[in-house]
Amino acid sequence: MRAAIRRQLLLGCLVATGCATHPVQVTPPDKPETPVQAQERRQAAPKPTYNLTGYPPAVRDGYIDGCESAKRSGYARKDAARFGSDPQYQMGWNDGFSICGKK
Repeated sequence: MRAAIRRQLLLGCLVATGCATHPVQVTPPDKPETPVQAQERRQAAPKPTYNLTGYPPAVRDGYIDGCESAKRSGYARKDAARFGSDPQYQMGWNDGFSICGKK
């Protein structure tokens, strides 16, 4: 009986440590990127899997940037200039950050 309990505890510990993650450190850029640079960066990076069909491009860009920022992935980005000047990008970034931050 004690051996069975020990095995269950050991299995529980192994499962718990297997789920541990190491956060990715993202350093902010020195200067804001242009929309062309952002598009090039997105094309070079692996595509996140989000179904944003029907949303304007600025909302999609903001959502992806916000969601990846909340996840602290290597794809994380907040284009401060665009965030301040483009309300659609701002809305998408805020939505993505809020929704993905809860997961």
